Parts: sequence; structure tokens; C-alpha cells
Amino acid sequence: MQSVSDIKILILDDDTFMLKLLTRMLAKQGYTTVSACDNGQDALKKIDHADTCPDLILLDLNMPDMDGIEFVRYLVDRNYHGNLVLVSGEDERMLKTAEKLVHAHKIQMLGYLHKPVNPEKLSELLQKWEPYSPAKPSDKKIYGAAEIQSAISNHELVNYYQPKVSVATGDVIGVETLVRWHHPQDGLILPDRFIHTAEQHGLINDLTELVLRQALAQAKIWHQNGQILRVAINVSMDNLASLDFQDLVVRLVTEHGLPPQKITLEVTESQLMGSDTRIPLEILTRLRLKRFHLSIDDFGTGHSSMAQLRDIPFSELKIDQGFVHRAWMDDTLRAIYDASLSMAKQLSMEVVAEGVEDRNDWELLRQTGCDYAQGNFVSVPLLPADFSRWLEEWQSRVQNGLVTPSASP
Repeated sequence: MQSVSDIKILILDDDTFMLKLLTRMLAKQGYTTVSACDNGQDALKKIDHADTCPDLILLDLNMPDMDGIEFVRYLVDRNYHGNLVLVSGEDERMLKTAEKLVHAHKIQMLGYLHKPVNPEKLSELLQKWEPYSPAKPSDKKIYGAAEIQSAISNHELVNYYQPKVSVATGDVIGVETLVRWHHPQDGLILPDRFIHTAEQHGLINDLTELVLRQALAQAKIWHQNGQILRVAINVSMDNLASLDFQDLVVRLVTEHGLPPQKITLEVTESQLMGSDTRIPLEILTRLRLKRFHLSIDDFGTGHSSMAQLRDIPFSELKIDQGFVHRAWMDDTLRAIYDASLSMAKQLSMEVVAEGVEDRNDWELLRQTGCDYAQGNFVSVPLLPADFSRWLEEWQSRVQNGLVTPSASP
């Protein structure tokens, strides 16, 4: 284990007072191998020599001549393997944008600090530091079309179901169907490893039909057992390219004796972009006329959110998890969350917040009047065999006040 006194730290800031202040803070915390530079060129010279190349850089963003963003680009050119901590007087949004850029450049970043720097927060970030170790090659296997076709034919694709609950009452109102591949050799495979290949090779219709049949069969079992849940199934734009899809959905729902009102088709917003929407629009409109629910998924992550809401008769809007988790403490996320919720309410749409990971996320939904919650705070995706046990546990949480329902008006 490397001693803190051996960790080489470089402070880059054009303010000489800040250089002295940070050096003193670091010394008090045991970090004594510290160098300071008031400009980017001098800092790069240290990085270019092995004996002075730092393990960690405390980087100011707003500097004359070479600003912090430009400096990061030079780090990329040098294949820098150390860590960064951004230290700046810029606002939160600017720091978050810079943080995303650093991550996009594949440079390790411990976090950022606002000026004036709090010693405790500095110490907290520095404790995250770890020595560089080369990244292991990705072990994500790429599956070919033939393997996916075999998985569909052999029914190796299995549905998991993630519950959706009412924020106002805690009642379980439905589930989202999430497909997984139970690979005979490789174990559980998530859909990001095979959905795209299925779409590219014309297999997505067969895959969606299998998922749909399994979901409807499970919905029928739940209904027969008195659990009248709304079951949501994700559909691809490729599914909406043929008018046959609408007939398939209607026929299968009728065969299973299910009311269309208890079936939701979730369409990812970004999938709607850049395509000829005439056939998808006809399919979705006809399904809505038959009282199926339509949900616009991952709202806010595409480029034509308003146009899709204008043109397609969605009944539900799902706020993407990237705008929900931690929105209670992030002003930018909160503004986007509030705007999405308000717009959906004005359009008389139901609202599902995805990515509800903890009590703080749940409290935000409760205080703002969001309709439904989905995320690990409620439940991870479940196999049908595990659903009843989870339901008992969830109802116990609600009854014991562990999940506080909204006060009645």
C-alpha cells in the first residue's frame, strides 16, 4: 500500500495564493510530495518526465493562456494515467460539464471541488485515489446472428419483470418486461449484448414476439391469481415498420383473454428519430384507439421530444433515470425533472420516474406528485417465481411506514 507521503501531487492554478493554500492543506493531511505550477506549460514539462510525473493533479479550470479544458486535451495526447481533481470557482453546471468531458477522454477523475476549498471535502476525494493499473481487456463477448437465432428458437430468452408502484399509495400497479438471455455456457446475458445485433440482422420481430408471448402468458397467470397488473413491453422501431405488428399484438392479447387497458407498449424516444413515421404512427394510433397504453421511454435523451409528444398519442411518459437519480441534490437535473413532470401533467399523461435508487429519490417523487416509481429502491428486475415474495416484502415496507406514502388531500 502506497503511503500518502509517496503520492506525487501536482497543483495547477494561476492564483499563487491558492497554490500555497492547497499545498498547506495537503501537507496537514500527510501529502508532502507536492509540486505547484501557475501555468499549463510548466505543468506539462513535469508530466513529460517520469521522475516528476504526478499521480494526481489538482486542476483549476479558468486560467489565462491555457485553460483547464485545453490542459486536459494535452494530458490525453500524453496518455496520462493519473487522476484529476477539478478545483474551480465556476458554477455547478460548468463543473459537471467538465467532469463529463474528462470521463469522455478516459482520464480517471476523483471529483471536483468548489473554491474556497473545504479541507474535509478535499480529504474525502483524496481517499478515493488508487494506484494506476492497466485496464483489463473487455470480456464482453460479441454474439452473432446465428447464436441469437438459436437462442430465440430454443427459448433461452427469459423475461424478468421490474415492478412499478404508485408513489401516492405504494400500491403495485404494473411491471416492465425486461428480457435476459440465459446462455447455456455464459450465464445471464443482458440485452445490450444482443438487441442491437438482432435489429441489424432482421431478428428483432421474432425476438419481440417471443418476449410478448411470454409476457402475456405471465400477465394471464397474474390476472387469474387476482393480481391485475399492467404489463409493459418494449418495442423497437423495426417492430413498427410493418402493419402486421398491430395485428399480432391485438391477436395475442385477445388469445390470452387480457384487456388492452392492461398492456403498455414502451417506445424508446431516440428510436423514433430520423425515420419515416407514417407506418409507426398508424400502428401506434390504432393501438391507442383499441385502448392499449403507449409509453414514451427514456424521455429527454433523444432530439425531438416535443415533436414526438405532438405527433404520437402517448398516454405515459417515462422520465429517464439520468434525470431522476440524485435530482434532489442537483439543480440542473431537478430543473429537467420538474419540466418533464409538468409538461406531462399538462398533457394529461401518466408519469413514471425511472432510476429511483434510494429514499432521497423516492422523497422527491412524493413531494412533487409524480405518479409512479420504478427502480432498485422499489425492486430489481424479478423472475416470476420471485414476485410473490417481493410483493409481501414491499407491502410490509409500506404498512410499516418504511415507504411513506403521500398524504391524502
